[in-house]
Amino acid sequence: MNTELLEALNTLEREKDISKETMLEAIENSLIIACKNHFGKSDNIKVEINKENGEFNVYAEKTVVEEVEDNTQEISLVDAKLINSKYELGDIVNIEVKSKEFGRIATQSAKNVILQKIREEERKVLYNQYYGKEKDVVTGIVQRQVGKNISINLGKADAMLNENEQVKGEVFMPTERIKVYILEVKDTPKGPRILVSRTHPELVKRLFEAEVTEVKDGTVEIKSIAREAGSRTKIAVWSNNPDVDPVGACVGMNGARVNAIVNELRGEKIDIINWSENPAVLIENALSPAKVVSVIADADEKTARVVVPDYQLSLAIGKEGQNARLAARLTGFKIDIKSESQAKEAAEVEMTETVEETLEFSEEFSEIEE
Repeated sequence: MNTELLEALNTLEREKDISKETMLEAIENSLIIACKNHFGKSDNIKVEINKENGEFNVYAEKTVVEEVEDNTQEISLVDAKLINSKYELGDIVNIEVKSKEFGRIATQSAKNVILQKIREEERKVLYNQYYGKEKDVVTGIVQRQVGKNISINLGKADAMLNENEQVKGEVFMPTERIKVYILEVKDTPKGPRILVSRTHPELVKRLFEAEVTEVKDGTVEIKSIAREAGSRTKIAVWSNNPDVDPVGACVGMNGARVNAIVNELRGEKIDIINWSENPAVLIENALSPAKVVSVIADADEKTARVVVPDYQLSLAIGKEGQNARLAARLTGFKIDIKSESQAKEAAEVEMTETVEETLEFSEEFSEIEE
């Protein structure tokens, strides 16, 4: 029986990652509770468990008295002498309790304590396992639609992909494998509650870390990300090694690396640009693929005025303003884009206004002199 107990504990430790020490402690507590149910008291019960061979003994500590008033706590001097003649009044005698003699209720209570401890430890292990993966990307298997949400199996636990974390237009079939970003892991009585996302910008960053060795080892840094999930993402990259081209490393040979990520994101476009400490250069790069004539950036106000060729204006702004919007998010600057013609007209208007103001000032000054 002891061999079977050890095998069961080893199986729990191996398969469910529940430590043997924890389960031995649970068994000890269950025996104490069983004694309480059987005898009515447990404060004098002592349990000894051999962790090597699984043997356990249960003792009731009883005080030697002249006349017994409480059988659960006391033993007469006569009975104590029968056990060992050395016992005297006031001594403590360990009386072995046979657990096989426990009643049905006591046995059931002990069993429930052990099962409850197994469930608690299993839940705790799962929580710690997935809490450690919070803010990371994992692969899951699509299970079923739950209203407008999607249940994703992550192996030992299920996660929920809520409607607001889904990319519009993406449709998943049951048993399909997808990558998701773990937003949050909460501990609940029913086990860990895991919330995942397909829209979070960090999903793109983690995918690059997994696909691009230089990003994973820190040679290339992703400085900033701006994403409109399902449509387009811009990332700004920087190399800590002058011999490594950050954009080239992320794109890969014949675009192999970035294409693998694009495929995972179901065709979402990804623009990779060089990061620069110079705001004007960074903004020019961020507006790629549009060509830029000039950039005047105010680092304090976080604003920038950009001039592009007339034929590049629509490209710089992008469809429904997407390119300019993503560039602004990527750089953190409020960007005002004008074509060369618009900039010229604005300059002429500004010049005219300046001249008029100068003339008005001259007239006022002349009047004062007179």
